[in-house]
Amino acid sequence: MHNSIKIGVIGPPAIVEVIRETLRSFPNFSPVIRASNRIGDAPVFAAEIMGQVEVLLFSGYYPYKIAKEQVSFTVPVHYIPLTGTGLYRSLFRMYRSGKIGGLSIDLLANQAVEKVLAELGVPASGMHYYDGVPYRLEDMIQFHLQTYQQGKSAGALTGVKAVADELTRRNVPNEWVIPTAQDISVSLERALLSTEKRRNKESQIVFGLIQIDDYNQLLERSHSEHDVQKVKLEIHRLFLDYAGCLDGHLTSLGGDEYMFVTTRGIFERETRGYKFIPILIDAKRSLGVSLSIGIGFGQTANEAGTHARLALRQAKEFGGDICFIVREDRSVIGPVEMAHPMVYELSVTDEELLMRAEKAGMTASYMSKLMAQVSRLGKMEYTAQELASILGVTLRSSHRILLQWLDAELVEIVGVEKISSKGRPRQVYRLSFVDELEKVR
Repeated sequence: MHNSIKIGVIGPPAIVEVIRETLRSFPNFSPVIRASNRIGDAPVFAAEIMGQVEVLLFSGYYPYKIAKEQVSFTVPVHYIPLTGTGLYRSLFRMYRSGKIGGLSIDLLANQAVEKVLAELGVPASGMHYYDGVPYRLEDMIQFHLQTYQQGKSAGALTGVKAVADELTRRNVPNEWVIPTAQDISVSLERALLSTEKRRNKESQIVFGLIQIDDYNQLLERSHSEHDVQKVKLEIHRLFLDYAGCLDGHLTSLGGDEYMFVTTRGIFERETRGYKFIPILIDAKRSLGVSLSIGIGFGQTANEAGTHARLALRQAKEFGGDICFIVREDRSVIGPVEMAHPMVYELSVTDEELLMRAEKAGMTASYMSKLMAQVSRLGKMEYTAQELASILGVTLRSSHRILLQWLDAELVEIVGVEKISSKGRPRQVYRLSFVDELEKVR
């Protein structure tokens, strides 16, 4: 089917067959199945088929956990949890065989088991729960074995097939609690929803605003009107080629500003996951100009356009020759052209801190600039001269602002910096308000 969604299914053959049968009710899914009773195969299978599918589904938490530790997932990943329905079935089988008097149980929450037992009218006093390291198979096997040999239980309930197989080999009555068709259906619905969200996000409208830095100076360097028009034409051609790479639409907003529209999926692929904006390099190499670029994501075109303007403002405040992205949740990614783009909140939402900051003259703009600087450099300590440069104010204003922030306990003096034998030492300030924000988050 052209519109089918490829889903990778990984688990033991017994569960995979149930999943395969349940998938008949999900015509949108085209399964790629890997089945094995060896738990160690889960990460191998995941790495093998991840590039072929849009979503992965594991038969349970254990194979999912092992795969997650070894594989970096690039698609949505789900596992089928053990819920009440599978527990009902296993308890019923144990009850029918007369083994319900006392049980040893692993990987199932006490509350879930006791709730089911209460509904079945079975006493919960004889239940023994494994509380060791999760998924350490040998420990789990020993727990069930000892509980049974000591006469504390009549059998075991386990969520791991390898444990069930070993207990069977040692003649310990047991039930492997596996998900039911209902559990599988719920997990498949969640998997379907995640891929649809992903597809919707891929087709999301992206607005980009490009502003030419020092545009007037660029034109002034031209010797004639002919040269001016030639420069404008070259710039327009460069932007048009870039929009073509994005399968986008370019519009000149007049003068030094252009806008392009594309989709998020294409933009993510062309930027290699928000790491590379080739037009910044091309503009410098071919025309000797630097650009400020703001990219906006949003649920609507209006929202994306607003966020693009906010992102452009961030790029200009950073000094230009850079790109920033504002996402739909108003978080910021950038600078994109750097090796390790930072991600930070565009606005601070801690009301108490904002009130203190506002009284001390620390505007939201100042706060965002400082947080961006900390995110980019990992540096918390600055001199008044450095802060003046970051905030775009005079040194005198920087000293005045710092006195207010000291009084409000937003910054603290942590030392001095001696720059020369004759120069006066500079005080070094720590941005202690950033520590408060980290605690809140």
